[in-house]
Amino acid sequence: MEGADSPESAADKDEDEAPPPPVSDSFSGVSLTDAPILLLVYFHKALRAELADLRRTAAAASERGSYDHDLILELHRRFEFLKLVYKCHCETEDEVIFLALDVHVHNVACTYSLEHRSIDDVFDSVFDRLNVLLEGDQVMSKPFQELVFCIGTLQTFICQHMLKEEEQVFPLLMQQFSCTEQASLVFQFLCSVPVMLLEVILPWLMSFFSEGEKRDITHCIRELVPEETSMQEVVISWLVKDTGPRAERIDGFLNQKSILKFLSAKRSFGENWSWNKACGLQTNVGYGQIDGLLLWHRTIRKDLEGILDNLYLIKSSNVFLDLDSAVVQLKFLIDIIILYRTAMEKFCYPVLNELPSGCPSPPKEQFQIEGLQRLLNHFFQDGIPLCKFVETLICELESFVMQVSKLFSFQETEVFTIFSHNCSNEMQQQLLYMTLYMMPLGLLKSVITWFSAHLSENESKSILHGINHEDSLVDKSFASLLHDWFRIGYSGKTSVENFRMDLQKMFKSRCSFPSEQIKESVESPSFHLLEPIFTNNDNKCLSYSSSSDSHTTTKNEMYFSGINLHIFFPPSIRTLHPAPKVSVETACTTSTIDAPIPIDLIFLSHKALKNDLEYLVSGSAQLVENAPLLMDFHRRFHLIRFLYQIHSDAEDEIAFPALEAKGKLQNISHSYSIDHRLESENFIKISHILNEMVELQVSVSSIDSNTQNQTMFKYHRLCIRLHDICKSMHKLLSEHVHREETELWPLFRECFSIEEQENIIRSMLGRIRAETLQDMLPWLMASLTPEEQGIMMSLWLNATKYTLFEEWLGEWWEGYVVEKVAEKSKVAPKLTADPLEIISTYLSNDVLDEQKGESLCERGSDFLQKSCSWTNIESLEKCNEEQNNNECTECKRHCSHDDEKTCNEMADIKDWIDKPGQIFTDSQKCSNHQSLCTMSQENMVAAIRRVSRDSSLDPQRKSYIIQNLLMSDWITGQQITRSEVTTSGNGEEIPGQHPSYQDPLKLIFGCKHYMRNCKLVAPCCNQLYTCIRCHDEVAEHPIDRKSVTKMMCMKCLIIQPIGFTCSTISCKNFSMGRYYCRICKLFDDDREIYHCPYCNLCRLGKGLGIDYFHCMKCNACMARSLSVHICREKSFMDNCPICHEDIFTSNDPVKALPCGHSMHSACFRDYTCTHYTCPICSKSLGDMQVYFRMLDALLAEEKIPQEYSGRTQVILCNDCEKRGNAPFHWLYHKCSYCGSYNTRLL
Repeated sequence: MEGADSPESAADKDEDEAPPPPVSDSFSGVSLTDAPILLLVYFHKALRAELADLRRTAAAASERGSYDHDLILELHRRFEFLKLVYKCHCETEDEVIFLALDVHVHNVACTYSLEHRSIDDVFDSVFDRLNVLLEGDQVMSKPFQELVFCIGTLQTFICQHMLKEEEQVFPLLMQQFSCTEQASLVFQFLCSVPVMLLEVILPWLMSFFSEGEKRDITHCIRELVPEETSMQEVVISWLVKDTGPRAERIDGFLNQKSILKFLSAKRSFGENWSWNKACGLQTNVGYGQIDGLLLWHRTIRKDLEGILDNLYLIKSSNVFLDLDSAVVQLKFLIDIIILYRTAMEKFCYPVLNELPSGCPSPPKEQFQIEGLQRLLNHFFQDGIPLCKFVETLICELESFVMQVSKLFSFQETEVFTIFSHNCSNEMQQQLLYMTLYMMPLGLLKSVITWFSAHLSENESKSILHGINHEDSLVDKSFASLLHDWFRIGYSGKTSVENFRMDLQKMFKSRCSFPSEQIKESVESPSFHLLEPIFTNNDNKCLSYSSSSDSHTTTKNEMYFSGINLHIFFPPSIRTLHPAPKVSVETACTTSTIDAPIPIDLIFLSHKALKNDLEYLVSGSAQLVENAPLLMDFHRRFHLIRFLYQIHSDAEDEIAFPALEAKGKLQNISHSYSIDHRLESENFIKISHILNEMVELQVSVSSIDSNTQNQTMFKYHRLCIRLHDICKSMHKLLSEHVHREETELWPLFRECFSIEEQENIIRSMLGRIRAETLQDMLPWLMASLTPEEQGIMMSLWLNATKYTLFEEWLGEWWEGYVVEKVAEKSKVAPKLTADPLEIISTYLSNDVLDEQKGESLCERGSDFLQKSCSWTNIESLEKCNEEQNNNECTECKRHCSHDDEKTCNEMADIKDWIDKPGQIFTDSQKCSNHQSLCTMSQENMVAAIRRVSRDSSLDPQRKSYIIQNLLMSDWITGQQITRSEVTTSGNGEEIPGQHPSYQDPLKLIFGCKHYMRNCKLVAPCCNQLYTCIRCHDEVAEHPIDRKSVTKMMCMKCLIIQPIGFTCSTISCKNFSMGRYYCRICKLFDDDREIYHCPYCNLCRLGKGLGIDYFHCMKCNACMARSLSVHICREKSFMDNCPICHEDIFTSNDPVKALPCGHSMHSACFRDYTCTHYTCPICSKSLGDMQVYFRMLDALLAEEKIPQEYSGRTQVILCNDCEKRGNAPFHWLYHKCSYCGSYNTRLL
């Protein structure tokens, strides 16, 4: 029962020495007396110990190579018992503990109930391996090792589930329930366990603890049990019962249980079977034990007929006050009949098959109870009129009563007669007691009390005589308890009517019972809709009332018969009594959205995660025989671990808090956050094992042969241990993902609008760095179908639509293509001709010599028609500059829709200018261009008028030509400059081909902006600059970062393609800087810099998700302390309201204002010296309460002239945006709502 080893030491454990499962230490120092609910934690400790012992036994046998058949049988029997115990524990928690907790704390128990349903698959995998070993048709070593792996998975799954309960559920139970209420819950837990199982579980539980702990448990249970001497004696006798080793007690129980599994009936009765078979024809004279079932049948018939008569009366009178009582009685009788019928099938009919031939076979046709069960359990949820419900109930009940009568008649005339003549009283008594032992303790007391209350004095004496009969088959204390319970009804202490009232209270505390609504329905029964009574579906839960008197003040024997059905009986029986489900409280309208929505991005990543989990299992299995695979497995594992951590952190910090913020969804995600923590610990364990394996593999080549054998042996054991943990991880994470998709995914879809989902996704994506995205996107795409890939990218691009993410994606991911739909008549054409040649056709004859006799308009129109390609544009060339507050390089600006045409036209001109080889190839062009430089203002106006009057041009073409006319002087100057640069660039040396230094001593390469070891070749100027900012400071034009393809190493002074290191041999991979961005062409050897994929530029900082995040709506990187701020769409893409410089590309620090706007920090300091309101929206720039109190004091001292006294003015508050009235004043007007003086007159 020790605590878990630290993850760091996990790799030192061999596979047969796995660290013990973790145990919560939250209850250290808390005694069972103070918190009786902790008795269930003792069950957890026993389960942990049993699992550890089973795994240790199997691992030791696998290590020895000893595959004894008896050992396999022993393991099989112990796992059968363990499954029964654990299933009983789970079902009782679902029906008792979780229902009680769900009343006080919603949305906690639903997740744990989902986990309970997953355990069958894990147990089945263990039994499959055991069955393979029992067949023994193949080599045993591999199947036995697989058995060990399956046991390890089972152990990890159960222990992690119990640890989560101890961290979340039990502290809540201790907090919400008093000591008395906890005791009542635990006793109901015990009363819901079948007697035959409880008799074995309690001594099994005690066998794991020390004498002191045994005393504590005994004292606790003694306090739990009601003050009935006989019941206390029975329970305590089970606790202290010692019939030998634990394995023998388990074997004894399984021998009894074997009948339930259709094994030989002989095994159930042991050696007595041969004696009974030989003496079976000899029956005792007088009253036979089996004859008591005739009274049983009569009592059931009588109550069913009484309920039917009561329903007839309710229907005729249209008064529904007694309907709840009738429904409760019917529920109780149905529970009894199901258990009785199943017991006959499992116990009595197999005995008939062993009797001599000629005896009738048991009937194959059984009555149908599904309709009645469905009506009582589910039909109310839709809400129907009471009169309609009663009619339906009568119809179903009439059919049911006829079927029961038919079955009972067959048993009385055929079955019981055979038993009376062929089976001794001892065998009959044993069959009856086994039927009773199958019932839970609480149900058993209710059944005996109910049965005895219906009997006459002589009938009761006969039954009592049978109970008092000395028989070694029945424990004396248990027989005494049955006798006492029987006398309660027989003595008249509990009449039939009193029992029905007690039964109604019991069901009322279990279920949401609408007796008050039924009373209200008397006035309008035909229109009243009945709420669910026994609701048991996915949307509603059985409401457990802890304030009920029968629950909180007394220790009654409330029963939950559904536990029996879920443990012992096949699925066909269990469907008649579905397990109660605690529900998720939602206040959301059910959504039927089938189209992809933003939140689906989270769950698309689950598919990739599940694929990688399968790889971990298959890959770890290959490492034993394929050692070279280790390095690839190691790299792949760390990628999976890294991406999983990002995914889980985003859920814990963004998605889950958003879900919890929905009022009625609190507490729903805590269990999943615990899962994330425990799974991270498992990843750490795997990482340590892999690191040790890598060290061993590296060291093998440098050691001698003897040590090498030991090393390889250790490596082999680590491989087995690694595979064991990977299989457990696969199961845990797969179930975790399944539960999220089952429980949380529908809630996200139903409870969040599309806009809210987009905000969640944007917040999650805004924490992911560019380097992470470069790993994540291919990882996701590789696991999705083409259709899913399209959905994912569509959702991703929609979430980042305000950012430059798509631009970054196109630059980073080679081959990535996003189809763009251009607006047909609104996108300016891509012009390839010389813009000066186009506009020269519109100049007058006084400016240009006409070469031909063509009219200017004809030449211009013909030239445009032949030379211009009016095609749609695939992408928009964006302007580039260097960057902003804490920004380190150039960026691209988004242009608004109205600016698209202008930017496109400028890009055309710039593209044409950047081709110096095409300039001045014709003497006529040269003369025309020179004449443009000397053109007067009058000639310019005349040319513009000609263009405007040209009817052959559409408005877009006219706008383009007029713009080029206005810019002709600048275009000509740029071409001449470019020509000179090109001519001078033909020399051997490029200007600037020498080192530059950051420090005066010339020891550190770089410039005043960056520390780096290279210079960039500016293709626009054909010169070398240390950085792009150095170029922009001296040149009249900005550099296009995309055009930079070459650099010069300042160590060897050789110009070469741009890269992270120098490519010359002499420099020996000399680094150009600790940081290099391929997109921004940025080097730095000094500061921490990261590239933001959404700004598509580099910024100062540790990175997204560390000290910054990117707000997708504002399109800005912000400190994580600003995670809560006012978002304004593309707010950082605006100009500073003070200096009117662009904020997004600014090199100066930027200040985010409380209203959501922004300005440069320097501008903010200067502006706030004289103003306290935002220059854009006029809201206050901070907390102005001190200033406003000063104004209050000032106005209090002022005296308003008499003629203005009492007058008011209508104002609008700029802070709270509310309209109101304020006392007259010539300057200050206070808002009556928020107290602000930041107001204006209306």
